[in-house]
Amino acid sequence: MRFRRGFVDAIGHTPLIRLERLSAETGCNILGKAEFLNPGGSVKDRAARGLIEDAERRGALGPGGTVVDGTAGNTGIGLAHVCLARGYRCLIVMPENQSADKYDTIRALGAELEVVKAVPYADPNHYQKVARRRGEELAGAFWANQFDNVANREAHVASTGPEIWEDTDGRVDAFVTAAGTGGTLAGVSGFLKSQRPAVLTVLADPQGSSLFRYVTQGELKAYGPGSITEGIGIGRVTANFAGAPVDDAVSVSDAEAVYYVYRLLREEGLWLGASSGVNVAGAVRVARRLGPGHTIVTILCDTGAKYRPRLFDRGWLAQRGLEAFADGATGFPAIESA
Repeated sequence: MRFRRGFVDAIGHTPLIRLERLSAETGCNILGKAEFLNPGGSVKDRAARGLIEDAERRGALGPGGTVVDGTAGNTGIGLAHVCLARGYRCLIVMPENQSADKYDTIRALGAELEVVKAVPYADPNHYQKVARRRGEELAGAFWANQFDNVANREAHVASTGPEIWEDTDGRVDAFVTAAGTGGTLAGVSGFLKSQRPAVLTVLADPQGSSLFRYVTQGELKAYGPGSITEGIGIGRVTANFAGAPVDDAVSVSDAEAVYYVYRLLREEGLWLGASSGVNVAGAVRVARRLGPGHTIVTILCDTGAKYRPRLFDRGWLAQRGLEAFADGATGFPAIESA
């Protein structure tokens, strides 16, 4: 009999999906790593497992303990699942500007949820800093610290990178993804380059993030207005992102992200979130740069179900001038420097 031993053992070994229409248009194999098929519904299940298992090995988390972290949602969902499977309590701190479905899901999973005002990272009441204080205040608590705990990055060195290498038979030419904590980009890029240094690694950055300029010009400065995307694009270099072997970056507008989200839905039957739209937009740009015959891998992060009241609400898109791009309009507006 073949089976997985519970939730934690079911994380990973997601398939690569060839995006047929975009592959045909570019002459490349554009492959999406179907991370939305993880049991908690996103790529962040890998980080959640890695953070908790590392804490257990180090003795930082004991029986009956509490796992605390600040998150835009998906890591919180993954942590809540793993905590249920491992017998821990879970406290998640989130900013107030995320999708309501994420809040509801975390509560439904039995985690305690604290929603705080959305403020810049420099503010002491930023959700990540509130989470750190809660972890220090609670007896028997472990602050997972997904942004700066490199067990996040190492989870992708150990699993996501090797899976991509194996499933492409080592014939991957480029890896493209966005960064939130930076764990996925750094971990996968590090592994792939350890196997073949010529693999091109590219950051796909949403408008309003500072990492595009950091990679391309060496300065942390926001590029363009804020984005509708959730969980990616930040204004600092995390410990997970620091030293990542990233060769280049592309900046992706909300219009371009929405365009690809809806193309994936209509043409491939894939209902995905905006971060996947950013990733696929980046993969297409890299495919066109490299030319036909190359294999480009990206991450399909999570499903569109969490974003139904926003990304898949036509009125919400229209208010932001994005509805035409859901209908297939191209000629994306340039991202103006902030």
